[in-house]
Amino acid sequence: MAHSQQPIGTVGMQDATVAGALEVSNGRAILVGSSTVTARDNVAEVALNRGGTVRVCATSGLHVTAGKSADGAVPLMLALDRGAIEVQMAATAHDVVTTPDLRFTMRSDGPLDLQLRVTRNGDTCVENRGVKAPVVNVADQFGEATYELKAGQHVLFEHGSLKEVVDHESSSCGCPLEQTMSVADALVNSGAPGGGAAEKTAAEHPFPAAVSAGLAPATVPQATTGAVHTQVTTALSSSEGADGPTTKDAAAGDAKSAAGTTTQAAPTASPKPSKNPFRAVGRFFKHIFGGG
Repeated sequence: MAHSQQPIGTVGMQDATVAGALEVSNGRAILVGSSTVTARDNVAEVALNRGGTVRVCATSGLHVTAGKSADGAVPLMLALDRGAIEVQMAATAHDVVTTPDLRFTMRSDGPLDLQLRVTRNGDTCVENRGVKAPVVNVADQFGEATYELKAGQHVLFEHGSLKEVVDHESSSCGCPLEQTMSVADALVNSGAPGGGAAEKTAAEHPFPAAVSAGLAPATVPQATTGAVHTQVTTALSSSEGADGPTTKDAAAGDAKSAAGTTTQAAPTASPKPSKNPFRAVGRFFKHIFGGG
């Protein structure tokens, strides 16, 4: 059966799970007759033999069936159960796109750039992109209601109903942007050249704001060499009398205790020389020659 029918197109096996009539060649599944393409975590792109592509968005499932044609392009039926697809091909009046609630057919041949998304509750977002796109007829699968989707029109059929139409829809109907970097990388790289916004935040607020946001390691800034920075956690006591410790003594004791717990103590200052060297010379001559 596979060799008696014309291939529809191919899709990478690493991008999708494929079921139905198919062959495999060089890591790509050759879709023949009727096949189901379910995209993995990324977009699965089906390259059509007739020209054009159908992008099956991540985790979406699409049924692809080829019709019969005596000449010209083989008509296609694309059935989307859930998720989203992006169709770019030279469409014919014999091509059909369906969802569980709606049926889309082209009024004439033309360059089709159709984005379609179906949510769990049946909301169907459709965008007929391009000024030269063919007019798309939309019909209710279970009723007689119809809708005409013109070139460049972007609408939302709430719950898949042609009677609840949101014209001039603004949300995207196609595949969402694929995430190419982690959230942390995005934060670091979101600033101007020469340093990310997160790095600037960490530099300006090293503790504790940057640490709480996960932008900087939990380290306390080091004291400047030669400068003593002591944090006294005990309360200072008042003077207890002539023989008792004074407030100054208690503060000094607490400072020594706190300094003893640090990993690197401040260097001990050496005795300072006399600020007036001439006074020492004067005492020397006075000792030799005498004087009161």
